[in-house]
Amino acid sequence: MPYFHVDAFAQRPFAGNPAGVCPLPAWLPAAQMQQIAAENNLAETAFIVPRTGAEYDIRWFTPAVEIDLCGHATLASAHVLFTHLDFAGEQVVFHSQSGPLHVSREADGRLTLDFPSRPPQEMATHPTGLTDALHATPLRVLAARDLLVTFNTEAEVLALKPDYARIAALEYVGVIATAPGTDGVDFVSRFFAPRVGVPEDPVTGSAHSTLIPFWAEKLGKTELRARQISPRGGDLWCRLRGDRVDISGYAVTYAKGEISVGKEAEAVGSADTGGVQ
Repeated sequence: MPYFHVDAFAQRPFAGNPAGVCPLPAWLPAAQMQQIAAENNLAETAFIVPRTGAEYDIRWFTPAVEIDLCGHATLASAHVLFTHLDFAGEQVVFHSQSGPLHVSREADGRLTLDFPSRPPQEMATHPTGLTDALHATPLRVLAARDLLVTFNTEAEVLALKPDYARIAALEYVGVIATAPGTDGVDFVSRFFAPRVGVPEDPVTGSAHSTLIPFWAEKLGKTELRARQISPRGGDLWCRLRGDRVDISGYAVTYAKGEISVGKEAEAVGSADTGGVQ
């Protein structure tokens, strides 16, 4: 089967967030897709299956589990279609467990994700063990799919040295740490998700479904620049649109080739849809 390795939210190789992309004629068994994702050992591997015209189904797997929403691997999948698979349109629709996700190609080469907004809610009490897990005390703790913890400065977020075992024990997909940005960036973040096999994610599109509504309200504006300050780093252009968010970034292909997993890879079928709507 064809395979692409794409650095998403990056304008050069070795930056942004690497994702695997596997275009398929129909779904492989979920267990086999999980094995492929574990073998790739990237934060996420996306599998895409064509519907009709400009529509595809998409599923995402970390090395450990299938997840319900992933931004950078969706961006990478659109990049593969636009760049390598002769997709002629300017917008592709991916159908996922989080509903339909539109990706548009902009004139400057950026790709824009149309994602659901997931505003966080303030927590009255901090989850047990959070401070010990972060080795730091956040200003505020909020929750959506992920925990959102805020700090005063970018330097505090950069200095975090979390205890991944304790982070994994928290009953959330991941922990987003954020603070105001500098040098024209509205906010910065880091994302820790050892619970799903990703200790620190380099650049996390889905986390910005929560970060964008939080910072839009806090800063009183709907268009924002963001930077994820992981060791690889990545830049995002963001917009709040009611109950949706736009997340834009660049992507570059690092490698392309084929995956060989034996005769069993030919046993594709449509019975295993994984709840994709």
